[in-house]
Amino acid sequence: MTINQPVSITCTVNGKAHAIEVGAGETLLQTLRHRLWLTGTKEGCLEGECGACTVLIDGVPVDSCIQSAAAVDGREIRTIEYLSNGDRLSPLQQAFLDHAAVQCGFCIPGMLMTLTALLEHQPTPSRGDVETALAGNTCRCTGYRQMVDAAVAAARGDQA
Repeated sequence: MTINQPVSITCTVNGKAHAIEVGAGETLLQTLRHRLWLTGTKEGCLEGECGACTVLIDGVPVDSCIQSAAAVDGREIRTIEYLSNGDRLSPLQQAFLDHAAVQCGFCIPGMLMTLTALLEHQPTPSRGDVETALAGNTCRCTGYRQMVDAAVAAARGDQA
C-alpha cells in the first residue's frame, strides 16, 4: 500500500454498520459529514481545540477533526444524530432547551456528546465534574452556567 491509497474500513456509526473507503489523510469529521451525510457534527477550528466536532468513539469523546478516519476501523462511533429518537429528544437535549443553554447552536452538538459520555460514565456528576468535562469545548456566544445547570438537571432527572 502506498501512502496515498484509499483504505477500506468497517465501523458502526449510530448503531448502523458501514463499510467505507476513506482517503489517505481523511479525518473522521470529513467522513461523517461528506460520506455519511451526518452534518450535525460541526467543523470548527480543525485543530482539536474547540470541541464542536466531538463524537464518541467506543464511548469516549474525541475531536473528530483530528481523528484519522482509517483509525476508526472496527470501532463504534456515535454522533449527535444518535441522541434523539425521531422528534423525541434525549433527556440531556431536553434539559439544554429547558435551561436556555442554547444560543447559536454551533457548539451544542460537541457539548452534548461530551456530556453524554460524562453521564454514561458518571451518572451523578457534581457541577465541578461537568465543568471539568466541558473544558475542551468552547462556546463563544454565552456562558457555561446554563449548560452546567442542564447537565446536572438531566443527571437528576429534573424536568423544567
